[in-house]
Amino acid sequence: QVQLVESGGGLVQAGDSLRLSCQFSGRTFGNYAMGWFRQAPGKEREFVAASKWSASSTYYADSVKGRFTIARNNAKNTVYLQMNSLKPEDTAVYYCAADPLASNYGRESSYKYWGQGTQVTVSS
Repeated sequence: QVQLVESGGGLVQAGDSLRLSCQFSGRTFGNYAMGWFRQAPGKEREFVAASKWSASSTYYADSVKGRFTIARNNAKNTVYLQMNSLKPEDTAVYYCAADPLASNYGRESSYKYWGQGTQVTVSS
C-alpha cells in the first residue's frame, strides 16, 4: 500500500519561499506519477503541479507557473514542490498525490493515493 507524507508547510510572508516535501513509501516510486494539489478555506481542491514518471515531464497550473517547481528524487522516493514569490492567495492545505496510471494529471480523480496535507499560510 502506498503511503504519502507531506512536510515543509508553515507561515511565511508574501514574497518568501517554501519547499514542500512528500515522502513516498510502499511501492516503486519511479512507477508513479506524482501531483500536488491545494485546498483553500471554502474552496474546492485544485491542481497545482504534477510530475510524470520521467522527471522531465512536468505540468503546472497557470496560477503557479513560473513561481513553483515540482521535482522528484527517485533515489530518495521524494517529490518536492519549491514555491517562490508566494502570495496570500497561495494560502491553502497542500496535498501530495500519486498514481501509477495517471493520464490527466490535473484531475483529482486521476490519483488513487493521497497524503494528509500540510498547511501553507502566506501573510500580506
